[in-house]
Amino acid sequence: MKYLITIVGPTGIGKTALSIVLAQYFGCEIISCDSRQFFKEMKIGTAVPSEAELKGAQHHFIQNKSIFENYTVGDFEKEALIKLEELFLSNDYAILVGGSGLYVEALINGLDDFPEIDSNVRKEIQSNYVNQGLVYLQTELEKRDPSYYSQVAKENPQRMMRALEVCIGSGKPYSSFLNQKKNNRNFIPIKIGLEADRSIIYDRINQRVDLMVKEGLILEAENLYQHKSLNALQTVGYRELFTYIDSQFSLEFAIEEIKKNTRRFAKRQMTWFQKKENTKWFDFQTNKKEIINYILQISKS
Repeated sequence: MKYLITIVGPTGIGKTALSIVLAQYFGCEIISCDSRQFFKEMKIGTAVPSEAELKGAQHHFIQNKSIFENYTVGDFEKEALIKLEELFLSNDYAILVGGSGLYVEALINGLDDFPEIDSNVRKEIQSNYVNQGLVYLQTELEKRDPSYYSQVAKENPQRMMRALEVCIGSGKPYSSFLNQKKNNRNFIPIKIGLEADRSIIYDRINQRVDLMVKEGLILEAENLYQHKSLNALQTVGYRELFTYIDSQFSLEFAIEEIKKNTRRFAKRQMTWFQKKENTKWFDFQTNKKEIINYILQISKS
């Protein structure tokens, strides 16, 4: 039997460090499902693992795409399944790590089947979003699919743009395509969740943002500014700095907004993952041996 050790939890909780320890113990490799770390132009603002961490275990799907590519969760599902088949030829274990819940869900259970959408629909929605902001996405999605609008994160432009393009392109509500029959997988997921008191998570996030700024996040955002309308850059850490570059925010305010929006993102991550069944939660400071023993217990039983 093959096992996919899946590590989830909010941003900054220590998922990468745990994944490397587990990869070294089980002699296996790591698949990243952090949807922001796919893009090679976005290094500092996405907290890509350090060179030392990347050398600690073989990683896949980190900085393997360009922001100029249209890379979807469906593309990730297909490519990651192929990579897993390859990895399972030589090892009974592989590790999936990251905070992008939809990508975790796609690889473990399969995606709902959505129709192909004309790329011009996506381009028009992105253009309207750049010109009109979140209000455009929120208003249009509420009008076209009030059911999905009631549950989507209202500050997540990527999620709303995806839903809106399906609504417009298919003429049907996005929610009508959800919760269809999923595909079977030839592996068993062992889901590990890392958690901490909210105050600790928020403090770690604030420290991480300060470190990103020291490491050159502002310069990175300035270099990407001319491409700010691209879908990959509609994300926390860049969006706020683009507004600063546009002279709408002071730098101090932009940095505080990054911290605030990252904390909100972490809260949404925990809400998402805590709804998922069969996840074993550990405090982020739990001894790694205890987590290893849990995995062994599940996989050997």
